Amino acid sequence: MDKRTKNILGFLSILTVIISVIFFFIIRGPNANLTLGISVFTVLSVLGIVFAIISRKLWFVISGIVLNGAVLVFAYFLLLAVGISEP
Repeated sequence: MDKRTKNILGFLSILTVIISVIFFFIIRGPNANLTLGISVFTVLSVLGIVFAIISRKLWFVISGIVLNGAVLVFAYFLLLAVGISEP
């Protein structure tokens, strides 16, 4: 894999975090569909972690795993909150 492909995959890893943050600000509100949000956050963060690992550049691997891991933890807490709120 050449250097340009590694850079593109690394930037895609960071881009998934940015898309997750933008998506969060779009869907927020009292009647937001939380199951959609949880699904989107989970899929984007797993894709971001995969992109970071495939890029094999140390800076992208560390930042991609940490940032996408934070989004994944946020999705887990959101899933936990949905489970607690339902009767």
